[in-house]
Amino acid sequence: MDLDLRKLRYFAAVADKLHFGRAADELHIAQPVLSRQIRALEKELGTPLLTRDSHGVALTDAGRQLLTDAGPLLASAHAVRRRVTVAAHGSRRLMVGFRAGIAVTPAVRRFAIRHPDVLVDLRRIEGDDQAAMLLDGRIDVGYVRLPIDEAGLRVTSLYTEPRVAVLPAGHRLAGKDRIAEADLAGEPVLWHADTSTQPTKRPHPDAGYRVRGVDETLEQVAAGRGISFLARSATVFYSHPEVSYVPIPDLAPDQVCLAVAESRTSPLVDDFLSAAQATSEITAECGNYEMWRLEGDAASKHG
Repeated sequence: MDLDLRKLRYFAAVADKLHFGRAADELHIAQPVLSRQIRALEKELGTPLLTRDSHGVALTDAGRQLLTDAGPLLASAHAVRRRVTVAAHGSRRLMVGFRAGIAVTPAVRRFAIRHPDVLVDLRRIEGDDQAAMLLDGRIDVGYVRLPIDEAGLRVTSLYTEPRVAVLPAGHRLAGKDRIAEADLAGEPVLWHADTSTQPTKRPHPDAGYRVRGVDETLEQVAAGRGISFLARSATVFYSHPEVSYVPIPDLAPDQVCLAVAESRTSPLVDDFLSAAQATSEITAECGNYEMWRLEGDAASKHG
């Protein structure tokens, strides 16, 4: 039996809202029609997906599993439609996403030697949308940073790079040539995800702000709301007069990876992945240069 993507989309809307009326409004269909479609899906799968009683709507165990699997399936279908539309217009195009601080140009140049007729578009992505943009086809290939939800993705390690501490300019440790993680013990950290994903041996207190992207991180640090950590390559492209970057060698390194949707099979994508892997050392060197500059500046101050 083939799974009906339309019914699956209806189910995902109900599961998200846990309310048939609001889901029907979002889908622009009548509520009785939505209810019939959900019952038909349950019959096709041979199991209840939702419980409905006076207390509201809840997911069964089977419903929770289907919701987990539905996201990549629906995103993949959307990506297919997007790629067909692009192909219908006769364009050969590859959309490459990249996180802040990652140099993509070496791979683009190498790829262009083999595919001079393909337009490579570049788009910066953030940690909270890197997986979604790959799954729904907004980008074909992603230079991502871990952690990432790998469901529905093929993720290949590319290289690691050290991190730096991001401190307010007036911080007691600003301007040091290097510091240890223990020097910052107990200081609140501005982070983009759960504290368990911090690159420290022990989680720091949460500063109470969820930051999205390097720009926002620097502004919040400059405002004195906490400290943070960045991959050293990000410091090549971002600076702030009220922020100090200090190397912190014993911090867990940042992991840079290549990622594509599992459903994405294309000779162009494979060739770009090969170009990215062949130029990974050049990409990593962008971060090395900045680390040498940081350490050299600090040494000159103490010399």
